[in-house]
Amino acid sequence: MNNVYNNIQRVKNSIQETAEKYNRDSKAIELIAVSKTKPVSQIAEAIEAGQLAFGENYVQEGIEKVHYFQQTNPNNKLIWHFIGPLQSNKCKQVAENFDWMHTVDRLKIAQRLNDNRPAHKGKLNILIQINISQEESKAGIKPEQLPELAAQIMQLPNLTLRGLMAIPEIENDFEKQLATFRKMDQLLQDLKQYYPELDTLSMGMSNDMSAAIAAGSTMVRIGSAIFGARNYL
Repeated sequence: MNNVYNNIQRVKNSIQETAEKYNRDSKAIELIAVSKTKPVSQIAEAIEAGQLAFGENYVQEGIEKVHYFQQTNPNNKLIWHFIGPLQSNKCKQVAENFDWMHTVDRLKIAQRLNDNRPAHKGKLNILIQINISQEESKAGIKPEQLPELAAQIMQLPNLTLRGLMAIPEIENDFEKQLATFRKMDQLLQDLKQYYPELDTLSMGMSNDMSAAIAAGSTMVRIGSAIFGARNYL
């Protein structure tokens, strides 16, 4: 049986050890537990281990989990991150239920999120997705498109632009992983010259977390190392 509690502790220890190795403060690196396709029972195990931030890729599944924990524990302090691709016709659902949106890659999506964000929930935290490996099959904007989209999002009153997100091409070589993630960090540093309040770099998953932390990630999105292999129908 998969022991989520122990896996959470193992991942957190790995984050701390990697941060120390690269002279970073582990407290500046947030763990997002990617709970897509996983049952609420496993999420509950993660919560018992002290995990409060969860990432979902599918709108309806994610909303069902958000509502479940709102009903079973109305005072919970869970933070829900939408980390998957988003169709414009589902922006309203994400805007109404999530705290973070990681995959904004065009103004139309940002505008719809802004227009549908309930006032009582406060501003929706936004990350711009960069197609850093230039893969045709991947979502995200080209790096040269970043200044324009960032400026547009900054004008939307119900959104708060926090930083950048990437899902690089799968690569097993550490140095190549590191080089790609450093490009992301440089993009953020360049953007911070205009918007110094930006503070988030969402990058790094179970197979490349160490390189992401070495390059400056502030959010790692970990699924299989916590919950085991994903359950697809």
